[in-house]
Amino acid sequence: MTALDTLLQQVDQRKARLDAHRPLPSFTAASLRERLALEWTYNSNAIEGNTLTLRETQVVLEHGITIGKKTLREHFEAINHRDAVVFVDELVSRAAQLDEWAIRNIHQLVYKNIDDQWAGKYRGENVAIVGASFVPTDHVHLAASMAELLRWYHAEAQMLHPVVRAAQLHTRFIEIHPFTDGNGRTARLLLNFELMRSGYPVVVIRTEDRLDYYEALDQACMHGQFDGFVQMVAGGLLCSLDLYLTVIEGAPS
Repeated sequence: MTALDTLLQQVDQRKARLDAHRPLPSFTAASLRERLALEWTYNSNAIEGNTLTLRETQVVLEHGITIGKKTLREHFEAINHRDAVVFVDELVSRAAQLDEWAIRNIHQLVYKNIDDQWAGKYRGENVAIVGASFVPTDHVHLAASMAELLRWYHAEAQMLHPVVRAAQLHTRFIEIHPFTDGNGRTARLLLNFELMRSGYPVVVIRTEDRLDYYEALDQACMHGQFDGFVQMVAGGLLCSLDLYLTVIEGAPS
């Protein structure tokens, strides 16, 4: 058994413990979702250079207060991501299938009031990703590449472990990079969409792990080596599962 197999087994064991407590108490479940959603929003934006702190992000989202010396874009990024999380949660709640409409709408929410001309629309030119070794899909092939991504997702991907499927969905989307900006946030929303629809809590890719995250994505996109990113997702998922179990079962004595 490989190290990744062992990690996925640990994830499955903790998920089984969590499933044994379902349905979760409503207030407990809501508070856990809110905590992770806030951390998810803060970290996903911070990875992309947003300078709002976790506490500032909370103030913006809960009280609608603007933070001095922070840009309007940074405020929109926090609000937009919160709205996109709500949308993803709604998709999961109604067991919606992943399709281009869902992906475009997720991006539209991420990018609204930032660049409405391109929110939810595929880019019309080629781009390079700063610091990345791989070259995203040529813009003339975007429609075909996205169609192939969804074909893979609804076919071969369904044979994979849910955590592996979610991680590969994220990295395959990143490799295509269909939008002018906001691809990273959209990819992490797709990652958690897939985890949530499989019954897992969300995973938070933390800003302090940014370099490891980029390296794992580079290995996946350049060489098709997904294990590094799958391990990162599984490790983060263990943290989320442990948080749920600690709150529900109580801290071990």
